[in-house]
Amino acid sequence: MSLLNSLSKTTTKSKKRVGRGYGSGVGGHTSGRGMKGQKSRTGANIPLWFEGGQLPLIKRLPMLRGKGRFKVVRPTAEITLSELERMSADTITRETLVLENVIDPAFKKAKVIASGTIKRRVTLSGIKVSDGARSAITAAGGSVE
Repeated sequence: MSLLNSLSKTTTKSKKRVGRGYGSGVGGHTSGRGMKGQKSRTGANIPLWFEGGQLPLIKRLPMLRGKGRFKVVRPTAEITLSELERMSADTITRETLVLENVIDPAFKKAKVIASGTIKRRVTLSGIKVSDGARSAITAAGGSVE
């Protein structure tokens, strides 16, 4: 390995100043900005959504009607058997799922799917259960109401 990589720098090169005349060494007239237009001027700050005066996309799309257009509709939350195994409660409802941070409070429905294993006895009430999960829960000694 050569020692050239370990040598420290002895000089610093200053950044080239663009747009300061022909004597600056970089661009005299337009300084790489093109001929005319908004981006060639000083202080040009164009937002990302600007489309050059064309009607913007957000205004072209139709508005949703009614009061519920701001509500986020969440589908049913899926809970695996391994998540039920980690919970401390024996009787599991939607409220206990929210309290133990298994699902988000925005979910209004929940369904247990057969993914993972469960070995302890749990009682499910008010929660939908798939057929495979139902058989796994009853095999472990639990029940579904």
